[in-house]
Amino acid sequence: MGFKLESVIPWGRSMREYIQMFDLTPEELNLNVLDCAGGPASFNVEMTLQGYQVISCDPVYKFTVDEIFQRIQDTYETVIQGVTANQECYVWQNIPSPEMMGEIRMTAMNKFLQDFPLGINQGRYVKDELPVLSFASNQFDLALCSHLLFTYSEQLSVKFHLASIVEMCRVAKEVRVFPLLTLSSELSPWLQPVMNELQQRGYSVKIQQVPYEFQKHGNQMLCINK
Repeated sequence: MGFKLESVIPWGRSMREYIQMFDLTPEELNLNVLDCAGGPASFNVEMTLQGYQVISCDPVYKFTVDEIFQRIQDTYETVIQGVTANQECYVWQNIPSPEMMGEIRMTAMNKFLQDFPLGINQGRYVKDELPVLSFASNQFDLALCSHLLFTYSEQLSVKFHLASIVEMCRVAKEVRVFPLLTLSSELSPWLQPVMNELQQRGYSVKIQQVPYEFQKHGNQMLCINK
């Protein structure tokens, strides 16, 4: 059945996970990338250290390092307990246990926290919130959105999903959203309505399998092109 959360929480993943979640090729890593709703992921800092270009945006970036850290601490045990209570919903292959999952996530989030003050000063972290972004049209080659849209289908309406994807399509040539499952490990009820509406508006939409699966059957992303 999976577990539930009342609101979106800060939870971060690594560059290695992003590469698998979004099936990013070495060539695509060289593109101008937007990590939309990036939260406390270490994707930005790891990409930057390797010489790649990425901007992350999230409303959580309006807070200080200490405030973000406290929010992570406040919700950390809730996530671990929720995953522990629903272990049958996950694939324990690359991540062997809920405790190890917590350690892996905290490693990524600590990298983010250490980089955050510098990244804010350099303009790599931007305090933007979907469904309205401050970036110019076609500013990015690729926009990625991890574990927000479809994941939080109970908390975020179908209207929010559609407006957010259309806005990301405004600022980027291609948009990728992962995963397509809700927190309860069920296919999002908003997926088909959103795809149908996007196709009616002239967007090219496809579901693509990726080499990443932590939630059972959560190995697909949605790709949208103008």
